[in-house]
Amino acid sequence: MEAQVTWTPLQKPTVSLSWMLGSPNLRQVRKFMFDRFDRDIHYLRISVTNRCNLRCSYCVPDDFVEPAGHCHDELDVATIEKVARAAADIGINKVRLTGGEPLVRRDIVDIVQKIGAVPGITELGITTNAIFMPRYAAGLRKGGLRSCNISLDTLDPELYHKLSRNGRLEDALSGIEAAEQQGFAIKINMVVFNETSDKEIQLMNEYCLDHGFQLQLINHYDLHQHKMDNYTFSRPPKCLECNRIRLLADGSLKPCLHSNDEIALDPDDIRGSLERTVMAKPRIGQACTNRSLFEIGG
Repeated sequence: MEAQVTWTPLQKPTVSLSWMLGSPNLRQVRKFMFDRFDRDIHYLRISVTNRCNLRCSYCVPDDFVEPAGHCHDELDVATIEKVARAAADIGINKVRLTGGEPLVRRDIVDIVQKIGAVPGITELGITTNAIFMPRYAAGLRKGGLRSCNISLDTLDPELYHKLSRNGRLEDALSGIEAAEQQGFAIKINMVVFNETSDKEIQLMNEYCLDHGFQLQLINHYDLHQHKMDNYTFSRPPKCLECNRIRLLADGSLKPCLHSNDEIALDPDDIRGSLERTVMAKPRIGQACTNRSLFEIGG
């Protein structure tokens, strides 16, 4: 039995996977969108907010002061759903919700439900500090969320409070437990600093092994500095392996994390906006000096 192949503009072939699954009742379609450097772009990170209940030292600048009366311009649920549908139409099959902290949005379950119902989106995850997870875990699971990347840089309560500037480790661990009870695939994101000891990494690895979590070590990096790929760590991603684009909470599309380039989301041509973003991806990232990490979601 042969794969069925069709061509679509600006894209590589669309391949039916029903032949792999062995049943026409399980028919799935995977489209492909490649950038100028032949990288398969199939991953969309959506920052649903730049608000956060923590102020982690590596994420929020020391001198950041939110203006009095500042209004957070965030995409509404309907627009996010339209973007997800357009993204699936050009070959995106993986979506991750980020922030800020995505769980500060009271409509986060509605957002997940809308994206989870989009044909073609086969992977839906979230990156969170987990503190509000006890409130939302059940609804997120029912809505179609399947994986959680949880930021946890240390198991030391004092160090956690220092790094987050106001957080309590016990709240994060309670949130992780709530996510675990719902059966999410859990990955712990641990940012590694120059001063992080091997003992801290070992303790985190043991914690993850005990709970069946995956541990992802993230090299501490500065967006404003020239990007250097570090092959000791899996994150940030290597430029030549990059497979993603980003939608920010204010409607800006970023082709590259380490770049100042942005494309405004055109509500009348969402698909075109996404395609232009893919084609604007540079071969190698340099530096992003016009945004802070909390605005992009990593």
